[in-house]
Amino acid sequence: MKILVLGGGISPERQVSLRSATAVADAGRQAGFEIIEADPADGLDVLDGLKDTLVFPILHGKNGEDGVIQKEIEARGLPYLGSDSAASIACFDKWTTRLELLQINILMAEAALVDEKSYQSHPLNKVHHVLKIVHGGSSIGTLVVRQDEAQDEQAVSEIFAMEDKAVLEKLIEGTEITVPVLDGKALPVIEIVPPQDEEFDYDNKYNGRTQELVPAKSVSQEIQAQARGLAEQINTAMGARHLSRVDMMIDKQGSLFVLEINTMPGMTTGSLYPKSAAAAGLSMADLVKRFADLVKRDFRLGDG
Repeated sequence: MKILVLGGGISPERQVSLRSATAVADAGRQAGFEIIEADPADGLDVLDGLKDTLVFPILHGKNGEDGVIQKEIEARGLPYLGSDSAASIACFDKWTTRLELLQINILMAEAALVDEKSYQSHPLNKVHHVLKIVHGGSSIGTLVVRQDEAQDEQAVSEIFAMEDKAVLEKLIEGTEITVPVLDGKALPVIEIVPPQDEEFDYDNKYNGRTQELVPAKSVSQEIQAQARGLAEQINTAMGARHLSRVDMMIDKQGSLFVLEINTMPGMTTGSLYPKSAAAAGLSMADLVKRFADLVKRDFRLGDG
């Protein structure tokens, strides 16, 4: 059976998607699959007339994780990896995710949905906080604001230039972790340690200066178990399929706060999801085999 790996796209996360797709394609060949590679930015004709082919949309951000490409694949009746369009839409919207998780009593930081004007006068603007666009991933469109530092008005304006509304969220001080989920089961917890006195922002995520510890070293086994269970609960509640990654913070009292869920995590050689899978004994080639098996199972396909 062939696998069509889609990578690139038109979002700000295009370059990461290209690297993710290349890593998946290379691993797929190692696993013995016939691999086709394509970039949706060049058009979607590649989806037309496909037979005996699984589609892996290894796309991040706009038109990748937000249900757009999923709807295109669904319209053609093709079997594909990842969450369906409805779950993708819900998970990509940070405010929708928040509202759905609060309904099931998931602990999240105090937050508000603001525009640029209401942001300036909101009480949460007077404490350490995070300002992040409603639709986005990979730390793009995220700004950490601390009250003991001069506010970067240009950075704030850039957030609202990306989207009219943003999520204003009280900053949780503590340890950041992430929990990948494969077929509804949590993989090992990863502890994220940014450079000293810096944040886990887009640059530090990809410049190699952030430590990503798996297994997590400063997190107790009890809290890691809680985090894995929480990730599985959220994965199910949000309707995610095949794979996801749930980001969390552990505050100084040991409470777990959920930040967001990603339905198509990075798959580059340095990404969090493959690192966690490797700690569980799964190579990238093993991971691609599992992905293919999950798609065939859920779309009721044979091994042809």
